[in-house]
Amino acid sequence: MKHARVVHLGNVHSATERDGQLLLDNGQLVAEDAVSWLPPLAPTHRPRTILALGLNYADHAKELEFKAPEEPLVFVKGESTLIGHRKLTRRPAGVQFMHYECELTIVIGKTAKKVKCDDAHDFIAGYTIANDYAIRDYLENWYRPNLCVKNRDTCTPLGPWLVDAADVADPMALALQTTVNGKVTQSGNTKDMIFDVNFLIEYFSSFMTLQPGDLILTGTPDGVVDCRPGDVIVTSIERLGGLINTIE
Repeated sequence: MKHARVVHLGNVHSATERDGQLLLDNGQLVAEDAVSWLPPLAPTHRPRTILALGLNYADHAKELEFKAPEEPLVFVKGESTLIGHRKLTRRPAGVQFMHYECELTIVIGKTAKKVKCDDAHDFIAGYTIANDYAIRDYLENWYRPNLCVKNRDTCTPLGPWLVDAADVADPMALALQTTVNGKVTQSGNTKDMIFDVNFLIEYFSSFMTLQPGDLILTGTPDGVVDCRPGDVIVTSIERLGGLINTIE
């Protein structure tokens, strides 16, 4: 099932997808363009921790002229970076290079501590899409991006849906695509991740406790390009839909 959080007529609703429309928790069926979209996270399960992977696709590491990492390269993000589907992301004045990153995102479903790879699926509520913009002008260290690169308000659209884990048979075989103003600029597949979904849950839970609602952004393949004000970016992942965002 596909779950969403939206605002309709001034009220916040949980919603599910129904034949191309939204079925609100009050029983009303509305068009997708009749609402304001929020990140698809339950209010009782707001993320305490947002973990993001750098260079988790070998082709992206090569694109940036780095060798593939031997262990996960991870940074932490703040919740204020998150915005919903069809929202605006601000490009700071004077920036020379700001690019999207289409990322499969894991949403933790229950408390996870010292989870083994084979059991990781039991701790996943579902999956969504993140577009984790990076502002290269502010980058001081590829391995540990500083706050100005990855923790700016509005720079991580999330959604549109949270898709139940049970409805994604193999998260490691999903096609990814990004378009800028309708032109395909990035294509990839989650099978090319260096560190897969189950490994990441085992890895993180070996030294920290993951809580329901926590997010793991799993990195992006190659094909990133500069995004300018007015550009409409759609980051899509097979079975999860398409996340629309506009640069202002």
